Amino acid sequence: MSERSDDNREERPRLSRERVLRAAVAVADAGGIDSLTIRSLSQSLGVKPMSVYYYVASKDEILDGIVDLVFSEIELPTAGGEWRTEIRRRADSARRVLRAHPWAIGLMESRTSPGPATLRHHDAVIATLRTAGFSPELTAHAYALLDSYTYGFALQEVGLPFDGSDTVADVAEPIMERFSTGEYPHLVEMATDYYLQPGYDFGDEFAWGLNLILDALTTPAASATRHPSADRDREGSARQE
Repeated sequence: MSERSDDNREERPRLSRERVLRAAVAVADAGGIDSLTIRSLSQSLGVKPMSVYYYVASKDEILDGIVDLVFSEIELPTAGGEWRTEIRRRADSARRVLRAHPWAIGLMESRTSPGPATLRHHDAVIATLRTAGFSPELTAHAYALLDSYTYGFALQEVGLPFDGSDTVADVAEPIMERFSTGEYPHLVEMATDYYLQPGYDFGDEFAWGLNLILDALTTPAASATRHPSADRDREGSARQE
């Protein structure tokens, strides 16, 4: 009898902080962030709630930890590489990760105790832009713009009532029936001439918008590279005034 008990204990993986946090991610992935409680987490691990508290002191510590895990899944850009390629790779990766963990979109920038993966991520993005010649001011503008677009697109994408090009028509056809009165001619035109064309995928819009942003950032970035003393000249003029 005792031998079977020993075997059962050996078969159950031992708890660790990483295992607790990864289980928390799985709970949030399955039911959303509101489904993540100490009770639901302990049940998913097959342990008592007090066992969880040994590794994480509070719900806030869990949220800090799982946000850091999400950041760790996003590919880091490499400073010194071609900045458009590096930033595009990072944006594409962030979008994929946020599609897998949609609950994280509203939490990514809300934590006041960022973990090492989060800090490493932000530092790598800033380093990539600064090494490419972006001024501190332009780096701040670019980072805010890129994240607003990436996070916003991911949020819109996970909220759509269809998934990929194969299901667009299934969702659109009942809606199209309401257009028969002729009150919405522009919606009809867009639906028939674009959205309902074979192969349309809303996800393809991401690359178009991202390229537009990168194109818009290229000119000021190049200007900053050509005139590294511009900021110093403006500061000197301001002091003289």
